[in-house]
Amino acid sequence: MSSVTQRLILWLAIIVASLLAVLPTVMTVPSWWPLGKPIRLGLDLRGGTHLLYGVDLDEAVRQSLRAAGREIELALREAQVGAFTADVEADQLIVRLADDGRLKDAQSVVERRAPDLVVAPGSGAEGADLTLTLNERARQAIRSNAVEQALQILRNRIDQFGVAEPSIQAQGSDEIVVQLPGVQDPQRAKALIGQTALLEFRMLAQGPDAGTLERPGASVDVLPGVSQGGQRQRYLVERRLVMGGDVITDARVRNDVDGYYVDFTLDQRGAALFGDATTRGVGRDLAIILDGQVQSAPNIKEPITGGRGQISGRFKVEEAQDLANVLRNGALPAPLQLREERTVGPSLGRDSIQQGQMSFLVGGAFVVLFMLVYYKGGGLIADLAVTMNVVIVLALFALFGFTLTLPGIAGILLTVAMGVDANVLILERVREELREGKGARAAVDAGYDRAWTAILDTHVTTFVSGLILFQFGSGPVRGFAATLCLGILTTLFTAVWATRLVYDTMAGTGRLDSVSV
Repeated sequence: MSSVTQRLILWLAIIVASLLAVLPTVMTVPSWWPLGKPIRLGLDLRGGTHLLYGVDLDEAVRQSLRAAGREIELALREAQVGAFTADVEADQLIVRLADDGRLKDAQSVVERRAPDLVVAPGSGAEGADLTLTLNERARQAIRSNAVEQALQILRNRIDQFGVAEPSIQAQGSDEIVVQLPGVQDPQRAKALIGQTALLEFRMLAQGPDAGTLERPGASVDVLPGVSQGGQRQRYLVERRLVMGGDVITDARVRNDVDGYYVDFTLDQRGAALFGDATTRGVGRDLAIILDGQVQSAPNIKEPITGGRGQISGRFKVEEAQDLANVLRNGALPAPLQLREERTVGPSLGRDSIQQGQMSFLVGGAFVVLFMLVYYKGGGLIADLAVTMNVVIVLALFALFGFTLTLPGIAGILLTVAMGVDANVLILERVREELREGKGARAAVDAGYDRAWTAILDTHVTTFVSGLILFQFGSGPVRGFAATLCLGILTTLFTAVWATRLVYDTMAGTGRLDSVSV
């Protein structure tokens, strides 16, 4: 099999695969269709929900202090220093000790386990205190990382939520833009996005030190429970933390006769903490707290040492799925504040698509007509190459799940222009060779060779520009740049490789006696 035949078979296979991939976008196909799904449309074409969130960076610092407080309590217990509480007050962590004679021991433990905290001994109303604050380097690192962490967690949550190709991007120093194409009822999405998902396990307070709901004890919090039958129960909960949600490695939805619940799996450290707490707390009630609300408070009948547990609360299936989602992906580093909400109707998208189609058809018709009139047979080959270039780009969008937006349409139009430009360079060089008296085959070979340098230069330059736009741009600019870079690669393939294949095929069959340019 000759080289030309092999290239021709490859080209025909690419054409067939591209048409199969694009067809679901333009018409309804059966479920067994082998390639691709309809091209995903962006918010500007399909409609959907636009949300702008602000990240509470000050609260990110306080949450980091609370996490440090839990670690310090554990370290002090291991050192048998005995911490009453480690509470965050303003931007400081206040550690109250049972024995003021152990202050130096406590300070040594803190300095060893929490090097980012600055220790300032003091005295408080309930005994000796350690006042801890974050040093400036750690504070700035937390603030700068909070938005990035929130972005990653939101992406994971929304990916599992099932929205097709959402756009989640940082804006400024403390804002996140979320665009959800096709979502016209954003309530469930907002609940999922805005949920901090701070999970805590604490014992219910008991005995005389617990106090009452009106006058809780010194180391006791009053927390609301989930609403049942329109009534919201309140609980007396110890401030001391058994463990946090950071030890959860997986969470799945299960159901039984009482409804849906969330089954969770703990890592090695969490399994040890849970096993120890349930061993010492047999007969007591364990509060499972999500974002300051008691989801359930089961009674510990026996030690739980298998590293598994469950959260029940008479959930609906969507509620259980969302809870499992946020537990799997972790808590946000700081609460999100909804600053702007817009719902974009699909009518704008339909108008944009219709106008884009009209401009593409009218502009494309003029280009095709010009190439046919000015370059004759060579123009026909170029028109076919440009048409297949667009089909291949759209096929790649469908196969890889890329999202088509208005800037993407602009990138495709520029790709068409680049393809026409490359073909014009080739045909003009072929004309020059024919004027010098060369034969058809020699003129074609020389024309492609002479045009290649200029084509490669323009395409590489444009491709690098697209990479720069993609790297430093955001939103629509990145969409345009991605489409442009993809189109540059397909243009080189169709404008040079595919059109050359046509002439080589004609030469191989003895039909290249003359060139119509």
